[in-house]
Amino acid sequence: MLNEILPFHFELDKITIAGASLWSLALYLAFSPVSEWVIEQLGRWFNFAERSLYTSQSEFDKTRQARESQNAFYASLLSIVPFLVTGALCNWFLEISLGRSWGISMGILACIGSGIYELGRRDGSSSD
Repeated sequence: MLNEILPFHFELDKITIAGASLWSLALYLAFSPVSEWVIEQLGRWFNFAERSLYTSQSEFDKTRQARESQNAFYASLLSIVPFLVTGALCNWFLEISLGRSWGISMGILACIGSGIYELGRRDGSSSD
């Protein structure tokens, strides 16, 4: 369907997309404090950038709660991008070094391992 709309043809490799997605999920879980920090910084930047669009303080304060909620949502969506890039690089490195079939297998193992690590980290932080 997409090839009917666009005048050019491009190929999406499903194995590479799956491997990069698995690796990005594993990295997102393993480095969850980093992802929370990225979300916080993006939210702060969105709020700062949006503040410059308003000329009056009263108009800015009137819609503040809705805008901050929307900016938090956008920040959480955009926080995935660095992990997608890093996951794609991890998948590419594995495909180059070990072969094409190892990217998804190691991505699944990395997801399982990082999920267990995250559960243990949260359990350890809640018991303190």
